Amino acid sequence: MKLTTEQIDQLYTFTRQHYVEWYDLQSELVDHLANAIETQWQENPKLTFEEVLNKEFGKFGVFGFMDVVEEKQKFLGKKYNRLVFSHIATFFTLPKILLTITATWALFLVFKWSRFNGEFILFFYVLLLGFAFYAIIKNRMQRKQQIKENQKCWLFDEIMNQYGSFTGTIIFPLNFFLQIFNHGNRFLSNDYAIGFTSFFLVLMTLLLYVMFVLIPSKSKEYLMQTYPEYSV
Repeated sequence: MKLTTEQIDQLYTFTRQHYVEWYDLQSELVDHLANAIETQWQENPKLTFEEVLNKEFGKFGVFGFMDVVEEKQKFLGKKYNRLVFSHIATFFTLPKILLTITATWALFLVFKWSRFNGEFILFFYVLLLGFAFYAIIKNRMQRKQQIKENQKCWLFDEIMNQYGSFTGTIIFPLNFFLQIFNHGNRFLSNDYAIGFTSFFLVLMTLLLYVMFVLIPSKSKEYLMQTYPEYSV
């Protein structure tokens, strides 16, 4: 016995009622439940749709679909991290590495010969933070509009727009830059310290560019690679 279109729709509604809001994960669960229900009906065709559904849902345990959601989030989170680092790595290969070296050297010269190097470094860092928060707000507004037009949520799309762990990484060095601002002469007393700080700021700039500009500009491409049905 095969499920009807109405019953398939009921399965989608069932997954949404159990806190699965992403269409891609809903589709996976609906496919799994549909196959399981049809298998159960082959063994015992007298069971009703609701009876078999509740029986199969019970196999997911007391937390329902939450374990499945967490596993999928971890998998796609790792996929996103690899995507970010692969883009960052391109800036350390020819020809982009020349841009990375030039930017680091330019900052090094500015910080080395400026009488207010601590102030300049903190100002540069604050600019990066400002850009990060501006980009987060802008990208999320665009994403809400896209979801409104498409009427579907995709888990990988949400992960690409969370920025959680990376945002923490960006904010974490604030105390370090405040110490440079307050004790610039001591922290920047040699070329090695200035060079490290310059390179670190360039690396942060690249990270922000990849997260908030490069990946969002290619988000549809990555979603189509992850979900063939995205373009349908």
